Amino acid sequence: MQGLPPLKTWRVWLLSLVLLPWAASAQPLRLVADSWPPFTDQRLPGNGVAVELVSTALSRAGYANDYREVPWQRAVLGLQRGDYDVLITAWYSKEREAFGYFSAPYLVNRIRVVQRKGAGIVFDQLADLHGHQIAVRRGYAYSPAFTADDQMQTVEVSSFESAAHMVQRGRVSLALEDEYVARFLFNDSLKAIADDLEFLPMPLSENGLHILIRLTHVEHAEIARRFDAAIAAMQADGSYAAIMTRYGLQ
Repeated sequence: MQGLPPLKTWRVWLLSLVLLPWAASAQPLRLVADSWPPFTDQRLPGNGVAVELVSTALSRAGYANDYREVPWQRAVLGLQRGDYDVLITAWYSKEREAFGYFSAPYLVNRIRVVQRKGAGIVFDQLADLHGHQIAVRRGYAYSPAFTADDQMQTVEVSSFESAAHMVQRGRVSLALEDEYVARFLFNDSLKAIADDLEFLPMPLSENGLHILIRLTHVEHAEIARRFDAAIAAMQADGSYAAIMTRYGLQ
C-alpha cells in the first residue's frame, strides 16, 4: 500500500486549491466601448464618466481591468467572439441576452428628440413621429416600443454629429440622442450649429445603462453581482457622486 504524501506536499496541494479561484480572476477583464463622450472617450480624463464608474466599481469588486475603444459594431462583435469580456455601455435588449449577461443599470440615459429650431414638430406619443424621417445611430437599441414600431422612418448614421448635421441641413426631420451626450457635443464639436437645433419637450425614453458581460466568461454572473454591489457601495459613500460631479453631470 502506498503511503501518504509528506506533510509539505499536502500543504502545497491545499494552498493551490485555495488560490485557484483567485488565479482564474487574475487576468484583467477586457472592457470595451465605442467613443461616446462624455460617457466614453479616451481623450477625456479617466476615459469618460462611464469608464471611470465601471472601472472603479470593478476594481473595488476585485477585478483588474483594461479599457479598449473601438467602433460600436466591432465592440459588439468582439464581445460575441470573446475578444472582449465586458461591453460597458449597453442598453437592454432581448437580442443581446443571447450572448451577454446584463448587470443592473448603473446610470440612466434620457433619450431626447432633436429638431431644427422652430420646425414646430409635436411629439406627445410615438405615432406623432410616423411622418418624419429620424436619424438613429446604427446598432443602438433606443426603446422596445420605438424599435418595434414598423411605421418609423429611420435613417441609420454612424454618429450623432452626422445626425445633427442632417437635421440642420434638412435632410432628415429629427435625430435621437442621450441628453448628456447631445449637450456635451453642442458645447464641443457641434458648437457651430447648436443654435440651429433644439430638444422637443418630451423625451423618447429613459434607458438604464448596464455593463454586458459575455456569457462565455465562466464568472459572468459573479462579475455582475459584485459589480452591482460595488456600485451600491459607491453611491452610499459618495464616490459615485464625486465622479459624476467631475464630469459636470451631477
